[in-house]
Amino acid sequence: MNRHAVVSTRIGELAVVVSEEALVGVYFPHHWVKPSAETLGERVESTDPLIALVVEQLEAYFAGSRVAFDLPVRMDGDAFQRRVWAVLAEIPYGETTTYGEIAARLGEPAHAAQAVGKAVGQNPVSIVVPCHRVIGKNGSLTGYAGGLKRKQFLLDLEEPVGVRLF
Repeated sequence: MNRHAVVSTRIGELAVVVSEEALVGVYFPHHWVKPSAETLGERVESTDPLIALVVEQLEAYFAGSRVAFDLPVRMDGDAFQRRVWAVLAEIPYGETTTYGEIAARLGEPAHAAQAVGKAVGQNPVSIVVPCHRVIGKNGSLTGYAGGLKRKQFLLDLEEPVGVRLF
């Protein structure tokens, strides 16, 4: 049975959703793919031990003192989505990739970049599984469930001193 808490963070409110054993969702207020009431589960306090651990690591990330998350994560989706999300999880801190590069890495044709984009947009664990690190092939910011300002904030946060990603 899932449970969730709405927490205030440096980038606004986030709904953090956990099951008994894992993080299953991090959602922005106007997230593109809204979680169902069943996915959210019961609303609890942010002092819930697993939610508190997620919040602690998010706060450290936003403060610049954490570059990787050490959390149990469960992502429910179809086989293609899970393949895309696995690639997202491997994008190093401070680096970006494109939808086409992810398609190529999966052995998919170039036109599969659109399908990759759809799967990226359905990532239920934003920030922790870094979909913000995926940009357009020309280096432009593309859609983000949390909005382009948040995406730019996250990319700037990860930007090495003196180096601009685009």
